[in-house]
Amino acid sequence: MQFITGIFASPMGFLLSFLYNFIDNYGIAIIVFTVLVRLCLFPLYSSQVKHTAKMADLQPKMQALQKKYANDKETLNMKMMELYQEEKFNPMRGCLPMIIQMPIIFGLFALLRNPLVYMADNTSMIMAVHESFLWISDLSQPDDWALPILAGLATFVSFSQTQAQQTSPDGSNPAQGMMNAMKYFFPVMIFLMGRSFPAGLALYWFIGNLIQIGQNRYLNYMRKKLKEKTEAEKKKKKK
Repeated sequence: MQFITGIFASPMGFLLSFLYNFIDNYGIAIIVFTVLVRLCLFPLYSSQVKHTAKMADLQPKMQALQKKYANDKETLNMKMMELYQEEKFNPMRGCLPMIIQMPIIFGLFALLRNPLVYMADNTSMIMAVHESFLWISDLSQPDDWALPILAGLATFVSFSQTQAQQTSPDGSNPAQGMMNAMKYFFPVMIFLMGRSFPAGLALYWFIGNLIQIGQNRYLNYMRKKLKEKTEAEKKKKKK
């Protein structure tokens, strides 16, 4: 795992080092770095969100089939496959973006937690990681309250958006109980981790989730417009 992490962390360390040399402010360099990373990951994230939304839309039909063929697993599997083909939905597709993103995320965490390990050849970074930023006196040290709280709140909002995306049109969600628990547990965990990790890492997480919130709003808007267009086309065909 450490070898795989290094494969991703090293080039990202080069990028962060390049940005710092150009911007000459470690905090702003982390923010620009976060924006660039999020933009690069957006196609994967968009694919994952669309898949999740599609799965939520299919939930009523899937539940109806499960109820109808509860005692006939073979027929149920066949009907589910027919539904997937009819709706052009691949249930395995949703796993691919997350699998691709995981080593990148691990690489980012390793880089921002121990930046000098992956940027040792740049002597200017030795002092850069200890720079102050806004109220933070040293980005290599934990921020006790403000940044962890902001990171936790941003995580709560983005997680709530994800939960809404997984809710079907009739308001049901098979994993509703677990999602409700995670919606509160995960932000608290991020807050506690933010108090022990370097402030630079907490800054990355906060900015990254702010960007994700904006991306979610954009994707939800596009999903709504596409749904309205599809329904309008269906009405035209009926006429």
